[in-house]
Amino acid sequence: MSVSSVPTKHIPPIESEAEVIALAVPERKSTQRMRPQWLSLAATHVVPPLITLVFLLILWEIACSSPTASVPPPSRVVSETWELIANPFYVGQGVDQGLFWHIFASLKRVALGYCLAAFAGIALGTLVGQSEWAMRGLDPIFQVLRTVPPLAWLPLSLAAFKDGNPSAIFVIFITAIWPVIINTAVGIRNIPQDYQNVAKVLRLNQFEYFIKIMIPAAAPYIFTGLRIGIGLSWLAIVAAEMLIGGVGIGFFIWDAWNSSRISDIILALIYVGIVGYVLDRFIAFLAKAVTRNTATA
Repeated sequence: MSVSSVPTKHIPPIESEAEVIALAVPERKSTQRMRPQWLSLAATHVVPPLITLVFLLILWEIACSSPTASVPPPSRVVSETWELIANPFYVGQGVDQGLFWHIFASLKRVALGYCLAAFAGIALGTLVGQSEWAMRGLDPIFQVLRTVPPLAWLPLSLAAFKDGNPSAIFVIFITAIWPVIINTAVGIRNIPQDYQNVAKVLRLNQFEYFIKIMIPAAAPYIFTGLRIGIGLSWLAIVAAEMLIGGVGIGFFIWDAWNSSRISDIILALIYVGIVGYVLDRFIAFLAKAVTRNTATA
């Protein structure tokens, strides 16, 4: 039988009709994705402190609600210090200033003394960390001087400078410099030998080695010292201003104590804590930016 004789069945042509189905694109998809992240972030970092704060405020209110309590409750603190809260930029005569100007005056002293301590501390720490002879000669002296309480330097600084403002700046300087020196020296001594070998291969001079190898390698240690130093500086300036007088948050607290304004003292302490926290986080932010997240948060 030949192939041509085989009967074939007629197959009708297939007409393909493509039906376009529009898929529903969810609106604001990125917003829906981001919303759980924000909620998770808030639940992790914001909600627990708020709950703790509310609990402490309620406990404080209950504990100090008695008329014979020596410490006022939060409601009374707010009512008695409302003028200070509502008018922080008030400008009066002499030391009669708003809380903003007292804090600003303290921050100026801290900024100057702290910057001097940072530059001098990094330089001396580099010297001690790099030179064996400098470490043997200076490290014992530094270890002795750093144990002297900050306020113990105030009478000596007053005798030397004859003025309260430079004396307070010197107290900040002598308080903040020790952790910077010690941590910088530790960071310099812990530079890997491979980095030093690379510097020799590239034939870097001392300045290039300091800028390109030494400082970047020791940066996490340096910023650890700077964070410790800024906290100690803020603590020291409040104590120093209680003794030297003038405009400053420390003097404001001492003046409020002499006038028996306990609520003003509590408000000032809250501001001191907030400013100290902001200063610490600022240095931590700089540390992460410079060291590329290798520094501790």
